Amino acid sequence: MPNERHLLRWMHGRGARLRRAARVAVALALAALVALVIAPSIAQGREAAPSAADPALEARVLAIAEELRCVVCQNETLAASQADLARDLRAQIRLQLQQGRSRQEVMDFMVERYGQFVLYRPPLQAWTLVLWAGPFLLLLLAGGWLVARIIQRQREAADGLTTDELRRVQALLEGDTSR
Repeated sequence: MPNERHLLRWMHGRGARLRRAARVAVALALAALVALVIAPSIAQGREAAPSAADPALEARVLAIAEELRCVVCQNETLAASQADLARDLRAQIRLQLQQGRSRQEVMDFMVERYGQFVLYRPPLQAWTLVLWAGPFLLLLLAGGWLVARIIQRQREAADGLTTDELRRVQALLEGDTSR
């Protein structure tokens, strides 16, 4: 019975392959589990940012950082951003406050260095009016264009047929097909 022996050999080989695949799958699963357990501790392994010895000074630093935009992230304040530049700018604010500069002097320094963009809530000025009103103007223009287009199409539909075309339609309705 060569067919039975061949079948048994094939089945035995298949079982070994399945056991080997199962061992590999278990090893990969364990490796993934270890990576998931270790990864958070690696990610949190950074050194804590130095805070001011004076809590009042740190509160002033954070108050100013809340009003400034991170120039890297662009949609976060300096206080919320974890970018390296944001940390450096918070340290710069802390240093300037320790040197006795006022809040306004620190803000002016940042604007001088990075431009009006660094302000998280830029003031309404003549040159920023386009930024404040631009979206509304575009919306109004688009709405006006749409209304004009609808009116134009309605007029074209109302004009409809010429007098010659109307005579032909009338003739067709009366049953005169000679035209």
